[in-house]
Amino acid sequence: MMVYGRENVPAKGGFILAGNHVSYLDPPAVGSACPRGVHFMARHDLFKIPVLGWWLRSVGVFEVKRESADVSAIKQAIRCLRSSKGLALFPQGRRSGIENLEQDIQAGIGFIAQKSGVPVVPVFVKGTEKALPKGAGFFRPAKITVRFGKSILVGSDMSYQDAAALIAAEIKKLSLL
Repeated sequence: MMVYGRENVPAKGGFILAGNHVSYLDPPAVGSACPRGVHFMARHDLFKIPVLGWWLRSVGVFEVKRESADVSAIKQAIRCLRSSKGLALFPQGRRSGIENLEQDIQAGIGFIAQKSGVPVVPVFVKGTEKALPKGAGFFRPAKITVRFGKSILVGSDMSYQDAAALIAAEIKKLSLL
């Protein structure tokens, strides 16, 4: 795996990694590439799978109900960030292509970034869509690249959707490198 821009992840304090999501391999790729530990949100139904649910909780993943504004998950995310931890999010809310990033991005990332006041580090993951494509039952050999961009701060004067669009644009820029 090739990793670029690790120096863009803050050395201390809370931070958000916001990345594209094309494969189930994205969380492990981002988590292993990040120089600091990070927590993740994952859709709630994954926690109902006995061994997987136990493992997710044991590595600091917490659940989110995607179909609604999950206030409990948002509060947990903000608590995590305010306690100087990292949080990795895939603000599209589901696996989706980079070409639809601006249309698919959820305003929740803007809300969390604004309320927590922590820097947002855009992340672009490439190659996981080949290593484990949507619907595939097995891994395939592929070169995986994780690229961390320069951190941004979301202004308190921005709407949550505008903040989300700014983050999406920064992730998209990384896809062009």
